[in-house]
Parts: sequence; C-alpha cells; structure tokens
Amino acid sequence: MSRKYFGTDGIRGRAGLAPITPDFMMRLGYCAGKILSRADVAPPHRDRPAVLIGKDTRLSGYMLESALESGLSSAGVDTLLLGPMPTPAVAFLTRALRLSAGIMISASHNPFEDNGIKFFSADGMKLPDAVERDIESALDEPMTPPAPSAYGKATRVHDAEGRYLEFCKGTFPKQRSLRGLKLVVDCAHGASYRVGPRAFQELGAEVVTIGDRPNGVNINDRCGATSPGTVAAAVIEHKADFGIAFDGDGDRLAMADHDGRLFDGDQLLYAIVKHRQREGTLRGGVVGTLMTNFALERRLGELGVGFVRAKVGDRYVLEALLEKGWECGGENSGHLLCLDSHSTGDAIISALQVLAALVASGQTLGDLTRDLVLMPQVLVNVQLGAAFDFQSSPGVRAAVDAAKAELGDRGRVLLRPSGTEPVVRVMVEGEDRERVKRLAEAIAAAMRASSTPAAA
Repeated sequence: MSRKYFGTDGIRGRAGLAPITPDFMMRLGYCAGKILSRADVAPPHRDRPAVLIGKDTRLSGYMLESALESGLSSAGVDTLLLGPMPTPAVAFLTRALRLSAGIMISASHNPFEDNGIKFFSADGMKLPDAVERDIESALDEPMTPPAPSAYGKATRVHDAEGRYLEFCKGTFPKQRSLRGLKLVVDCAHGASYRVGPRAFQELGAEVVTIGDRPNGVNINDRCGATSPGTVAAAVIEHKADFGIAFDGDGDRLAMADHDGRLFDGDQLLYAIVKHRQREGTLRGGVVGTLMTNFALERRLGELGVGFVRAKVGDRYVLEALLEKGWECGGENSGHLLCLDSHSTGDAIISALQVLAALVASGQTLGDLTRDLVLMPQVLVNVQLGAAFDFQSSPGVRAAVDAAKAELGDRGRVLLRPSGTEPVVRVMVEGEDRERVKRLAEAIAAAMRASSTPAAA
C-alpha cells in the first residue's frame, strides 16, 4: 500500500490545511494509540498504554498537542506532556520511561507556518514502515472508543529537561571538559532554546546564546542550522572558538570555526570518525546517503573505513547502520547518528562528539578536517510532467553516460525524483566546479527536451 500521509520523516504540511488540522490530528491520535499500544508493537510496561508528546516552539503546536491528546485519551491511552523539547529528547524519554511510543510535534527546519508529526517506537527509534502503514489503514476505519471508565488521562512530565540534560552530558568523555572554550550556540528559536546551551555550560564552556527567544513565529527565521551564516557572524563578533547551530527541533547540526568558516554534516561526520579511528573506538564503517559528498567516501576508503550509501533520510541511515552493526552515519544536511550514544540523530550529542574530537586533538575544525577536501556539487531541479519516465529516455541516458564517462572515477552523477513535487533533482559532483556545472546543465537540458510533446 502506498503511503498517503507519511513521508520519509512522519507527516508534515501547512498548519491549518489538511492533514495538519485539529480534526485529523484527533483521529490520528486515536488510531496511533490503538496501533502503538498493541502488544506486538510495544510490549506493555504499565497497567495502561502511555504515549509521550513533545513539541517545538511553533504557535500551532498548542492546537495539535490538544488534538492528539484528545485522540489518544479516546483510545484508552494515557498521555505524558513534555512541552517544548528537542525531538531526540522525545526519543530518549520514551525509552527511559518505558512508554508505548513517543510523538514529536514539529516540522523540523521548515518555517513556522508548517508543522508535522514524528513518531518514535518504544525503543526510541523511528517507526518501521509497516507500523506507519497500519496507522494509515486504521484512519479509514470508524472510531470505537472504549467505555468512559477506560479513557486515558494526561499528565505533565516535570523533570524531563534534567533527565535529558544528564543523558546528553553523559555522552561526553568523562576525563575531558570544555573549560577554556568559548562557544556561540544558536538555538534557532526552537525546541533546544533552554536545554541546548546548558549542556555546554555544565561541561565547562563559556556560552554565548543566540536564537533563544522563541515567540511562536520566529523558529528557523534567519537563524539556526538552515541559516548558519548567523552563527558564523556571531563567532567572529564574540571572538569565540566555535559556533554551534541547531535546527528548530534539535536533530540537525551545523558548526563554525573560530574564523567563521562553516562546516556541513559530511565534514562533521568525518571529524567524529577520524577521531574514533585514532582512538581505536570506531566500530565498523560509515553510512552516508545518496547526497553524501563523494570526497568523504573516497577519503574514508583511503583510511580503510568502509562506506555505504542509504536513501536520503536519517531513518534509512539508521536502518543501514543497524543492518551492518555499525555506529556512525549521517547526512550532509547535518543529521548525524552515533548509535553508541543515542538511537536517533541528536544535534546536542553530535556537537559534543565533534567537540570531544577537537578537545582531544587540540585542533581547530579546519585543521582536523584539512585532509577532507569536498568536491563541488551542482544541483539542478527539473520540472517534469507526472507521465514522463526520464529513466527510459534515450536522450537522458546518453547525457548521463557522457557525463559519467567524462568524470570517470573522479566524480558522480545522481538523478533523484522528489518525493513531494513533480521535480527531478539532477546532481553532479567532481573536482572542477565549471565542469560539473556544465554537465549538470547538459543533463537537465536533455531531460527537458525529451519530456516535450514534440520530442515524444
């Protein structure tokens, strides 16, 4: 069954428009409560199934929280309300409190007008596709609430921030501290605005906090991991050692060096892996995605570290890591996973893993990652009709084959359909920017020419 509502990271859309509406969320809460409390999905740890709800700082989060709580209660499920906390905190607390499931209300790095829902299983991991399909199937069935005496109740979790803070700090090496470092932490006016800065302060760093004044509509607004130039400028202004930027729900990371130079997820993942290999603590290889820079794959190969690519989306990186029995992986967007530390991507913990490498080496980010020279990537979006099959087009195949032949083993070509719009993303990377730009545009031109009615 094709999924109607769930994408690669839960359900997401414009708040107030289907499916991000109160009536749908109440029904979703009911159906999710029924499915997630099944014994084959979440073995019972309590007398009654219980689900944790967290949210970021979007104004629409209040509306969706109330609707989900109502739906879960009508399914006979207790609700524990967390308030504004990072997505990975929901994953951790779901597991720590022995709950049936966790729900995060967030649209991650999207603007405040959007919102969405992410689910976590009892073990703190993203829901399997099969469970999401079961929830979608249940949405087509009538609601049959239990007797009034079996309704669920809602309570607030008052010690959540302290629990999660200690968990994050526990992933930093106990023999080291951040004393002597000055950090700028950009919380994107999002879910990490309280707990994020505290993690670094309590490990000894001097912290300058920005993006910590959420008002319900300024989340991700010219700040955070999706606008890293803000933290880079603040690093220079405050003469800091490093800058750390989260996205709105706290699972994506960008960092800046002392001179304002920015580092993406590929570079930060490399810093972590390189340090672990030096320390002899690297378990297995590394999982990237189809968008991971080819230079990282090549450099890891030179170090004797295995590398595989998963589909775009941190859930697919996680699946590949579990299948391989490895621990480190991530996306160039800044979703990084260290499974010895957490079951999901966590920007605070990822930053602490990078800082552990920097403290141990005594180097700057630039020095530590100097031997990784990223290849230029050019991305062209091509609008196509839904009926056009670009993969079977001789003209497109010829352009792709020509590009691959010219690049040889010093570059890569990727054609990836968007999952949300009639667009194909043409990505070419190689050592020379002008060359890869020319090749990407040639493939895009062939695609447009082949899709026109005259060409057909």
